[in-house]
Amino acid sequence: MNDQRDLSFWKLWNLSFGFFGVQIAYALQSSQVSRIFSTIGADPHELSYFWILPPLMGLIVQPIVGSASDRTWNRLGRRLPYLLIGALIAIVVMCFLPNAGSLGLGISQAILFGLVMLMLLDTSINMAMQPFKMLVGDMVNEKQKGLAYSIQSFLCNAGSVVGYIAPFVLAWFLSNTAPAGEVPPTVTWAFYIGAFILALCVLYTFIKVREMPPAEYAAFHNINLEEKKEKKGDGNILRLLVKAPAVFWTVGLVQFFCWAAFLYMWTYSTDAVAYQAFDAPAIQTVSGVTINGTDYNDKFIFNNERPVIENGRLSFAGIEIDGSFASPSTVVVNGDTLVAGGLPVVNGGVAKFDVNGGELASAGASLVVDGQHYIVEESAVSVPELARINGSTVLTMAHMANIDKGTGKYVLEQTSSLPAVSSPDEITLNYNTILNSSSAAYQAAGDWNGILFAVQAIAAVLWAVVLAGVRRRKPAYSLSLLIGAVGFISVFFIHNQYLLFVSYALMGCAWAAMLAMPFTILTNALSGGNIGTYLGLFNCTITIPQIVAALCGGAILHCFPAASNGAPLTVGMLVVSGVLLILGAAAVWIIKETFASQEHKS
Repeated sequence: MNDQRDLSFWKLWNLSFGFFGVQIAYALQSSQVSRIFSTIGADPHELSYFWILPPLMGLIVQPIVGSASDRTWNRLGRRLPYLLIGALIAIVVMCFLPNAGSLGLGISQAILFGLVMLMLLDTSINMAMQPFKMLVGDMVNEKQKGLAYSIQSFLCNAGSVVGYIAPFVLAWFLSNTAPAGEVPPTVTWAFYIGAFILALCVLYTFIKVREMPPAEYAAFHNINLEEKKEKKGDGNILRLLVKAPAVFWTVGLVQFFCWAAFLYMWTYSTDAVAYQAFDAPAIQTVSGVTINGTDYNDKFIFNNERPVIENGRLSFAGIEIDGSFASPSTVVVNGDTLVAGGLPVVNGGVAKFDVNGGELASAGASLVVDGQHYIVEESAVSVPELARINGSTVLTMAHMANIDKGTGKYVLEQTSSLPAVSSPDEITLNYNTILNSSSAAYQAAGDWNGILFAVQAIAAVLWAVVLAGVRRRKPAYSLSLLIGAVGFISVFFIHNQYLLFVSYALMGCAWAAMLAMPFTILTNALSGGNIGTYLGLFNCTITIPQIVAALCGGAILHCFPAASNGAPLTVGMLVVSGVLLILGAAAVWIIKETFASQEHKS
């Protein structure tokens, strides 16, 4: 590489400034997506599976984008066109994702819609993020790359802080609760604001950054264009993998442990914080039924067209007053409205009475049912649809059920018939216990989780400054990961929301090293001709660990005992993250740094 040209600080700043907006979007995704899916109605044991599609798409898209951008030369630039496409998709998706539970869809449909949006968001964010890493590799000499990636790390973490604290700050102005199954306005508007800032940052990048034309780029990277034309197969991905420097693979091994660790943090941190520091209440959901000794576990069970079990909840059929059944639209007990529109009234995310069947008024209580006044003589109880099963009942199990807006009837998908039963006594309910994601405590924990992630990002900014001045990268890299491991494991022992600042600050040290060290070490070992392709391939060391971790997350969580309130012990997954970082810290010492400038390049 030709080292004669140094860039000014502000040119280095402009190369990475757009990362600020991209990282706001990424921070909102990492800190709020599990909260969104939990609020819609997802089971904690399924949360990690929702994170499989995004890295899977990245595994496919990123090498293609990297290779294609190596061969793109037009008036918009070489890398910038891909930034534009990725950012535009991300902006649109950010306006839809938090509304997944507010579009009038059934729970399964809302989760499926959210999954598609998450897949598109993660892919587009990575598509917008990669060009900034490639721009540094394209336009910065080896002497300045450490500074350039440190600036990028600073802007990355500054954007993270904004994204992480946005819901918490917006809670001063907007409601932090919403009807069951819907995301609070604090989260929705955080995504809207993030999309707006992303648009401004992309516009700034296009105004301030001018990529090198082909001839200047070739001269800067000592590439002989004529020889390059004669060579065939240089852009073949498999050929490049075979020729990849050893540092590509050794740094990739470290990446595997690091990104698996942080995938578990993004997935389980909200639940862990809600349990550890906010005492979020637990609720029981129905996971299925047992009939004649056989388990039937799926999300929906119907009695003809009436739901008996609907996505983990027993369906409310009505009330029984002194032995007489009614299916009323409104019920008022002693002046307190318990049923409105045929559904239980929810207070703080919890129904005011037991919809599974239980007393809602005792003898002497005053009831107003659909405007008619009663004095209860014995008792009034809630009646689940399950209690109405009789000899003529035909039960159907469905994996998905959604209401047709035209007819108002349920449309069932992936159905199967259940054995005939003549009474509720022939059915045994199987339960799961999870944290109540609609409760005020859980939503407060969701906001606080953003604050903790912001603390992590601020610590990462400060630690990145320290790393920028360190010449011996491997000891600094390994030490940073060990510090992060201590942060992850310490969460298990902390029950104070403010003491968690220390844990997440320590995690930030690992995050800072993960953002700066791998790309500095790798790009120093690469020649200019295929930097984009190699960085696209290197992104697989980010996506593959996440895919593996997501596939294993549910099974690992099942290995932990239940928490004291019966909910899954999700904080145990952060301990797993700590162990993974310890393994990553050990793997750092396998890396042997090389420098392309010291080798012959053609």
